[in-house]
Formats: sequence, structure tokens, C-alpha cells
Amino acid sequence: MKAENFSLDEYFERIGFSGSVNQDLNTLEMMMRAQLCSVAFENTEVQAGRIPSLKPEDIVKKIVYDGRGGYCYELNGLFAMALETIGLEYYFAAARPMTYPERRPKTHMVVIVRLGDEKYLCDCGFGGYGLRAPINIAENTEDDRIGERFFLQLSNGEYILSTQITGEKTAQYAFADTQQEWIEFGLANYFNATHPNTIFTQKKLAIIQTENGRKLLVDERLKTIEDGLVTEETVDYDEAFKKYFMR
Repeated sequence: MKAENFSLDEYFERIGFSGSVNQDLNTLEMMMRAQLCSVAFENTEVQAGRIPSLKPEDIVKKIVYDGRGGYCYELNGLFAMALETIGLEYYFAAARPMTYPERRPKTHMVVIVRLGDEKYLCDCGFGGYGLRAPINIAENTEDDRIGERFFLQLSNGEYILSTQITGEKTAQYAFADTQQEWIEFGLANYFNATHPNTIFTQKKLAIIQTENGRKLLVDERLKTIEDGLVTEETVDYDEAFKKYFMR
């Protein structure tokens, strides 16, 4: 994944990353954490009646230079540009969201990174209760971050990512370890941006992770999870968005 206007230094400045850069798990984890804590998952474009551009140069301009956020294709696409620049091997995979009451098509996009003989699921663009760090892709994997637990289990040929953050263990999405081309997500992007039954067209969303939790803004409700404690309040969406989700 490349863009003519992508600069690794500018990207690192945007996400506040200042660590050493190596082709290893530590760099991968630090870079993912930095992006999750600095670039918001948000659907402003969709709520404005526009279809987010998947042109790589447009993604870089929007997030790196205009200081905005985006959703999975944009956020994971940008992350992939950084992986490509530092020489980490990766590919895209399609995932089926499992947070809806009915079975959905595979409209979510994730990044799989290969380090030696191991593969890691990386995702900077799920929002909600998404991953905090790369998770090893194996038949049964469990990871605990600041009391937020993540599970990856193999079932019927697909891996299911589940989380346990504020209550019961909940399935988030399922994916097969099958490489997908960037162009394959054009239809999924159109579906998410236009279909009346997607959460992106129904609600205003903004989610960002913090060092000890995460903030989730859905319409006029702001939920803050900090060290396992949950608080909720009614807010003005635009004011809260500018205060907590713009960098």
C-alpha cells in the first residue's frame, strides 16, 4: 500500500511515535498503540452524505495532514502504508462484523502482519471494543491489556475475535486467513457508506483509545472507560468531538 504523499516522518509526528523503528513485534505494537491513541475512528464523511475516498493519497491528506480520522479502510490503509515503508510484510483480509443482530457480509478490513513464522492480527479501524495491540493468529489465543481481554479462536475455518471489556465476552468479527487486494474493498466501502442498515449511516460515531481505556461517542452519548470504570454522560456531539477526538 503506497501513496505519493506518504511520509513516514509526518505519519510518526501525526501519531506521536518517537520510538526506534525495527522490523519486529515491539515496533509493530508501539506503532499500532500510537495510532489507536491519536487517530479517531469516526464516520463524519458518511454522516455528511459522502462516500469516503479509498484513494491512498486522499487517505494520507485526510488523516495525516488534515488531522482527521476515518473508518477501517482509511485507518488500516494508512497503517499499511507505514508497514510497507519500514519493510514489514503484511496483507489485507476481509472480516464479518458480528455486532449486528443478523449475519452480515464481510465488510470490515483487517491487516495481517507476518513476522518470521508467526502471523499477527492488527486492526486500527474497528472502533468500539477493538484490539489494543497485535494478537498472534493461532487456534486459541488470549491477550490481556489493562484488564481488557481479547480472544482469538478458530471455528469452522475462520478466526473469531472476541472481547471482554465492560461485561461478558462478546464476539466482534470473524475472518479467514485469506489475502485480499485493496481494490476488493471498494464495494464494502460503498455498502457501509450508503446502506440504511449500517451503523455508519444510522449514527454519528467517534471512538478513540487512551492509555488506560477508551472514549466512545455515539450521537449525544459519551462513554468513558478508564481503568475499568465506566462513566456516561449526555453531551453536544460537535463539542465533544472537537474536545476528545480531534488531534
